[in-house]
Amino acid sequence: MKKYIYALFLSVLCLTSCTGDLDTMPLDDNQLVSEQVYATSDGYMGVLAKCYGSLVLTGQKGGDGGDGDLEGANEGYSGYVRLMFYLEELNTDNFIMPSSSNGLRKCLNLQWSASNASVITWTYQRLYMSIAYCDEFLRECTEAKLRSRGLWDAMGSECPAYRAEARFIRAYCYATLCDLFGPVPFVDENTGVKDIPVQMTRQQIFDYAESELKLISGETSGSTDLLKDPGANVYARVDKVAAWFLLARMYLNSATWTGVNHYNDCLTYAKKVIDCGKYPLASDYRHIFLADNNTCSEIIWPLVQDGLKAQSSAGTNFYVKAFVNGPMDALYTTGVGAKGWGNVRAKTTLVDAFNESDVPFSTSDTWGNAKHDKRAQFMTALPNQTKNTWDSKEAMTGTFTCGYGYIKWRNVTKDNQLSPSGITYSSIDFPMFRTGDAYLMAAEAILRGATGGSRAQALAYVNEIRERAYMSGKYAVSGVDSSVSGDITDSQLTLDFILSERQRELASEITRRTDLIRFGKFTTGYNWDWKNAVRLGSDVDDHFKLFPIPESEMTNNPNLVQNPGY
Repeated sequence: MKKYIYALFLSVLCLTSCTGDLDTMPLDDNQLVSEQVYATSDGYMGVLAKCYGSLVLTGQKGGDGGDGDLEGANEGYSGYVRLMFYLEELNTDNFIMPSSSNGLRKCLNLQWSASNASVITWTYQRLYMSIAYCDEFLRECTEAKLRSRGLWDAMGSECPAYRAEARFIRAYCYATLCDLFGPVPFVDENTGVKDIPVQMTRQQIFDYAESELKLISGETSGSTDLLKDPGANVYARVDKVAAWFLLARMYLNSATWTGVNHYNDCLTYAKKVIDCGKYPLASDYRHIFLADNNTCSEIIWPLVQDGLKAQSSAGTNFYVKAFVNGPMDALYTTGVGAKGWGNVRAKTTLVDAFNESDVPFSTSDTWGNAKHDKRAQFMTALPNQTKNTWDSKEAMTGTFTCGYGYIKWRNVTKDNQLSPSGITYSSIDFPMFRTGDAYLMAAEAILRGATGGSRAQALAYVNEIRERAYMSGKYAVSGVDSSVSGDITDSQLTLDFILSERQRELASEITRRTDLIRFGKFTTGYNWDWKNAVRLGSDVDDHFKLFPIPESEMTNNPNLVQNPGY
């Protein structure tokens, strides 16, 4: 199955980087590029692959080979997952990256503006680029156009599912824009080339994404574009479960985004994800983040990477190399050899989220089988390594031993073998959506007042996640410590515990900023290393709960209104 999506990615590299050019750039005086691209079913699949690939790859040649997607952007820095790490993880209590290039120090310190952080601009642009690809595909993948090109007999039966997948990716992008930027411009397949996009309110963007997801998953009637049933699509392409998951995430954050809570709806859709049974929890938490995680049952929507066929310095290549330095490969098999960059470390608050006895790395137990909580994956064994992310003069430093490495991402297989594609690029698929998050969303929704569940059910959801993390009960296997169950009691189950559990379970999986905002702990009342450029952190203004619309976009579209505080 993984080979299928690789083939699509390879076809992507033959396409132009600008969707508008598909309609306007002539190959000769009589033929438009679009008519050549869409002359075959493979051409259609290549454009659909580009809709997916825009969130994985960074340009037209692969491997940061030039001809990047975003004009003027650093190709490696501007990949989607890497950008989301900067906007969702670096500015929280999880990770430190001392670099000051492209606005990273401003993101770390929560001191960005509309013009001083390129990574914010590139995130905005990449999301709209993905929307543009989806709009282009939807304009061309219609019954009328397929019939006119003689492709209806070959493609007609799959056309509704293809269209639904493009609509899903577009809805995901709008939901993410709603989260990061609030009120943003709206474009779809009906927007004219010369139309100036109108800025929608945050509520309107939320409502649009919600409506699209319900239509394509069959939750409401009125659409023939339907995602495939749970588990019925090929690997790395979405089905109805992905739509349910995204709806649950949107509903969990609705009170923050729109001022209206939808906790009942969040619980409904999180339970649909869990109860459908097509994406059960992985038996071992650590298997979710390895080079053969395409075999992991839990991942609902992966962004595929491969060291040979889907290369990028963004995505999980960044996650492995940035979290690892060369000397670490002598202590355990990193899967990147001496190629680690060593520029990301865990903040003290992430380390302290785990029991102190689980934190140390043992060279005789490199997988952490003897730990109680197997999620406590840190590198503590380098010479002179300290937990603090500052030096003896209490200053920020790029020295990798000032702070622990975070090593749950490993470019090796479950049997600790190097990926066949080698160590230059990662072969770890990034788990965009996975079922473990659905368990925690369901539990949180119940604690926030959802009427469709009980505290006993919420406790069971949390303890299922913790038993898997501790590999106790049904998750116990020979040779791995299972002496502590990990279970908590009802009295321990609080919203603050849920927030901490989400940190332990989901660190680095691009949810943390959103979580902290939802819990009212992002700007004030809770601090961490280097927040507001202070060693132990200090409060910042509430306007940092939203990113600014990039200054360049404000210049290009006079109709836009900037977010308050910028």
